[in-house]
Amino acid sequence: MLLPEAILKKVKLLEISTRKLVNTVFVGEYHTAFKGQGMTFSEFREYVPGDDVRSISWALTARAGKPYIKKYDEEREMTMMLLVDISGSSDFGSGENFKGEVMVYLAALLAFSAAKNKDQVGLLLFSDQVEHFVPPAKGQGHVRRLLRDLYYHQPKSRGTKLATAFQYLPGILKKRSVVFIISDFFDEGFDQSLRLLGRRHDVVAIVVNDRAEIEIPDMGVVDLQDAETGEIISVDSSSKVFREHWKETRKELIQKRDKMLRLAHVDRVDIDSGGEYIDPLIKFFKMRNHRR
Repeated sequence: MLLPEAILKKVKLLEISTRKLVNTVFVGEYHTAFKGQGMTFSEFREYVPGDDVRSISWALTARAGKPYIKKYDEEREMTMMLLVDISGSSDFGSGENFKGEVMVYLAALLAFSAAKNKDQVGLLLFSDQVEHFVPPAKGQGHVRRLLRDLYYHQPKSRGTKLATAFQYLPGILKKRSVVFIISDFFDEGFDQSLRLLGRRHDVVAIVVNDRAEIEIPDMGVVDLQDAETGEIISVDSSSKVFREHWKETRKELIQKRDKMLRLAHVDRVDIDSGGEYIDPLIKFFKMRNHRR
């Protein structure tokens, strides 16, 4: 399939910017932040005081007449899955970029970090349905394919149903993986399915926020369109009563969302779509490193 020149140009520019950042900043933090998928036997060596006695090979110790232990190496290769929200709310943004554009950039950073570390990476795009799935694979060429899909895929629906994506994933991921979910998480009833997903996989919720989702500026009479239903209403944003009502309503929605994320017991990174969104990821990687 031939892609439009504009899409190819976007992919190339995104690759240049993200790969440079990965090579200079991200890859070291990423490498140590996430554990491999198990341990493999490496070699025997003589026991020294302080070694874990549970590692002693009693059979070899009996034959050699002195204690030996088994050494194991961590299997570094991992599988990363990127779950990216492409519902209508991703088209919202009060700053330089829409939330959806920030989500694509974050997905690119993570995908190139995985490729640099020789890990597999896959992609699942979702709205209120699973829109598109790419099985995990390795290599820079595979990552470019994922970026093209992120830019080129046209959503079939503008609604959001997070649980649909969370329930779909266990059927296709047979081994424990690192799962990054990139969304604004404005939905209901996803906490149980997210918690179940987190029991089997290492799940990180990357929550993309926009400041205007809480406080709407004074712009006079404006038309507001619901990004998911398409409904349009005219409001007087100069009205203090309206702005306070908007603020309280949105705060309640955000508190409800945050409660569901807490109930799910997964790691979380908050990203401001209108601000700096590199530092929060780096801080998260460093936090994971200290926790290991």
